[in-house]
Amino acid sequence: MLEHDWPIPANVAIAMTNRFGGVSVSPFDSLNLGLHVGDKPQDVFANRAILTQKLSLPAEPTWLEQVHGTNVVDVQTLIPGSAIALADGCYSNQFGHVCVVMTADCLPILLCNQQGTEVAAVHAGWRGLCEGVIEQALAMFHSPPSTLIAYLGPAIGPCAFEVGPDVRDAFINKNPQAATHFIQYNAKYLADLVGLAKLRLSTAGVTQTYSADVCTFSEPDYFSYRRDKQTGRMASLIWLKS
Repeated sequence: MLEHDWPIPANVAIAMTNRFGGVSVSPFDSLNLGLHVGDKPQDVFANRAILTQKLSLPAEPTWLEQVHGTNVVDVQTLIPGSAIALADGCYSNQFGHVCVVMTADCLPILLCNQQGTEVAAVHAGWRGLCEGVIEQALAMFHSPPSTLIAYLGPAIGPCAFEVGPDVRDAFINKNPQAATHFIQYNAKYLADLVGLAKLRLSTAGVTQTYSADVCTFSEPDYFSYRRDKQTGRMASLIWLKS
């Protein structure tokens, strides 16, 4: 688990996993939580059970089928036992629901209000981030953005996230200030995914942000798709305690 000293409202709990503590074997060793990566399903289900027990979760997390889009679902509207929701974020304002997103280089963002009555989890790859997944999540909240807190988890860092000029152009077309988060690298650019997310959050009115500042590509304790290609997925979770 990621260790942090972030201030968190008393009624809110968060957790961000690393790759340790599960039963999966290489290259998914060991706490892989993704069913879609080629790992043995029984190992993934075992890992999810380990996570639920270790964190004393009030319910099974609401696992999503993430598609690098902008859809954010209210977990209370999902029917138990129905098909997994196609979404890149989930929101809850009730006890008994655990919001979760999976990542292995993309940026996990956990959101809550200062009162500790609303929470959300967001999967922010560059496509979803550029197209507005953060803004979609913020729109779910009844609380104004100025009263929200954002926790940004481990993700690929600016020293390793190489992208083409099309990615830079896409962000700058949305907000010219995004240019400061790209550094030219030969014919491509190095992108600061966390910096781009903070820009979107601040532009939307969220000023209280905390970042793990952990690069998944550089840190072998974390799964990294860009580094290893076939690998597992971490989880970032947020839920209400009551």
